[in-house]
Parts: sequence; structure tokens; C-alpha cells
Amino acid sequence: MLEEHIAHGYVGWYQGLHDPNGKYTCGRCGNKAKHLFAEFPCSRCGNSCVYCRNCIMMGRVSSCSKLYTWTGPHYEFSHKQNSLAWTGTLSEAQAAASQKAIEAVEQNNELLVWAVCGAGKTEILFQAIEKALQTGKRICLATPRTDVVLELVPRFRKAFPQTEIAALYGGSDERNLAGQLIISTTHQLFRFQDALDVLIIDEVDAFPYSADYSLQAASQKSRKHISSRIYLTATPSAALKNEVKSGKLESTIIPARFHRNPIPLPRIVWCGNWEKSLRKKRIPKKLLNWISFRLQNNSIPFLIFFPTIKIMELALPLFQSLHEDIAAVHAEDPNRKETVVSLREGRVPGLLTTTILERGVTIPRLEVAVLGAESLIFTESALVQIAGRVGRKADFPTGNVTFFHYGKTEAMLAAVRHIRTMNKHAEERGLFG
Repeated sequence: MLEEHIAHGYVGWYQGLHDPNGKYTCGRCGNKAKHLFAEFPCSRCGNSCVYCRNCIMMGRVSSCSKLYTWTGPHYEFSHKQNSLAWTGTLSEAQAAASQKAIEAVEQNNELLVWAVCGAGKTEILFQAIEKALQTGKRICLATPRTDVVLELVPRFRKAFPQTEIAALYGGSDERNLAGQLIISTTHQLFRFQDALDVLIIDEVDAFPYSADYSLQAASQKSRKHISSRIYLTATPSAALKNEVKSGKLESTIIPARFHRNPIPLPRIVWCGNWEKSLRKKRIPKKLLNWISFRLQNNSIPFLIFFPTIKIMELALPLFQSLHEDIAAVHAEDPNRKETVVSLREGRVPGLLTTTILERGVTIPRLEVAVLGAESLIFTESALVQIAGRVGRKADFPTGNVTFFHYGKTEAMLAAVRHIRTMNKHAEERGLFG
């Protein structure tokens, strides 16, 4: 059957690995790093083959592999019955950004949407996606984490009830669904070539997309030659800012949250040698006062961010001595979704966490602390995102954010400046109140 499709020009193929001048390039993920290729005795061709380790999680691509791609007519999607069912109202700043996104879709341009945490980025996209759907375009919203995909899919299915939507992530049972609107992790972009009319990359500054050249190459390969790309972020990289400054990339900025209140400004608090205290089985006094206040005053839900899993697990029993239901979550925790739901529903008072929860968490009345904010993992971007977990709901627009440290860093100061600047920008534009 495959040979028949090739003969009729519907399917093409290319070599899995290219090795011009003896330097391998993976045809699927674009990897060129020498240390990410390795040899193995291949049972398929009977020779010693080289394979790419960078994308091995998607199946082995070796020097004797063939990668197949559709070369026939593009799938035609219906132009009808893709109306937006969402009936909410956009703020002035959201509406302006939404119009920019619509223009990017219509004109096949690239756009950076720089919106503060809690600005309502998802709602900003609705009208642009509706415009794309109603003109028969295929759209993909790619985000760094599976958790976010699972959170977004129900919202989009409610907003576009007549549209076929596919959710793609590791283990998804919808990977063969030809959805006109795709919500996926960025790794799933490896599966597409010349397929997308509109690519929206959420949290473009987040790991792993920001640090992985192969993911960036996959995003380019997945798009049609004439297409649009929209970047979403609250903390754009220096490279993106430079592209905007040089005029290579159009941008729109939303400096205010949808509920028209400023982002809470973090407090920077010295707490001494916190790691030494924990090893002596003591919570640093200033952090102890912080958490005790939240436990005693109307059970304010909280997150405390730690620089490593090892230190967090060392500290957990100390915090559980204050309240036995305090729990911890990290990237390897298979139950982290259920644990976060427990916090949201008030069944646990607070969580210790790594940076896994710096994004995509919205809990009413939440307050946050960072212990060891001087650690390298707490970059300006990470600290801004962590602060952005607080005050996201219109009913509870304020809250406490505290960076506990054993020495100030430029990242801490830059994060505070970043938030102060966006608040000032919003105030000058009359976006508060």
C-alpha cells in the first residue's frame, strides 16, 4: 500500500540521517550535536548503523531509516460550522492584542504577544483562531508541558464545540486524529512537515523549547511556506526583544491583568544560611513566621519553591510538623496533578514545589515564597512567573510574594524591576481600576 502511494506521488521519503562531509544531521529533529549520535549493530540492514539519541523517545531514526511524508494534496477542512461559542468580554488591552493576532493570521505574519501573567492570553487567541478556522486553515497551539495541554483542551472544546480538536502529547490516543485545531506539546511538532497554516507557541521562553534548537527547527518545519506564527509569553527572551527592537518582529504588549489590578510586587527578604538551618532540622525563622501566619489566618493556600528536589525532600518533614497535610510536588511525581487539585480544593494547606509549578497554576487567594532565591535556577524569567501565580483572580487580586535569600542576585532585582515596569506601563495607559 505504501509503495502504491509513493508511485502515485502521494507519499515521499527522505533519509533518516544525512551525513554530508561526515557530519550527521537528523532528518526528523534536526539534531547536529555529535555526542547525540551513536552506533549500534542494526538487524534491519545487517551493518553498523548510526542513530539519533536526541529524539529516541519517538522511535529510533538511524542511517538506514526512511522517513515518510505526505506529498499529495493538502487536507481540505470545512470553512463552515466553526463559530466561536465563547461569549465573554475582552478588556481594552486584550481587544487590541486580539486584533493584532487576527491581522497576523490574515496576513501570514509573525507576532509576539507580550502579556503579563494573568492577562488572559487564551481568550486573546479566540477570535484569531475563529478567523483561521472559518477560512479553512489548520492551527496548532503548542505548549511546553502536557499538564497545560490537558488544561487547555476542555476550554477550547467548549469555545469551539463544532470544531474537530486533537490533543497531542506523549501517550495521547488522538495522535491519528486529523484535527483542524491541534493542542499539543512542542515535542509533537516533530510529527509535522509543511502542515500548519497557523502555529501559536505558548510560553516561548520556557524550557525545553527555549533551550532546544531541535524543537525550534521542528516548529519551522511544521509550518507551510506561507503561514503565520504567534509567540506568547510574559517574559520574552533578549533575542525576541532584539527582534522587536530591530523591526524584524511585530509585537503587542498587555501590561495589565484582565481584572485591571497590578501584579503584586515581590518582597526580597534575607533569611540567613537557610540550607544550613534545614540540615540542622530547623526552618529559617523568617520563613517559619511567613508560613505560620498563613496557616493561622483563614488557611491561605501557599506554594514554597525550592531550588532542588533533594533539598525540598529534606525540608518536607519539618513543614509537616507544622501541618501534617503539607505535601510536595516535582517533575517526576506521577501524582502531581492530583496533589495540585488537592491544594485548589482546600484539602491541603500548601505545597512545597520545584519550578515545575512556576507556570500554568491558577488558585484563588494563593501566596508564594521562594526559598534560596539566589540559586541559579531562579532566573529573572522564573521569578517573574512565580510571582505571577499570585492575585490572578478578580475576587482576590492581591497577595504576598516573598523571595527568601542568603544573598541578593541580579535576577531577583531584575524580576522586581520587570514587574514594577509593567505595572507602571499599565497605569500610564489607564488600564487599572
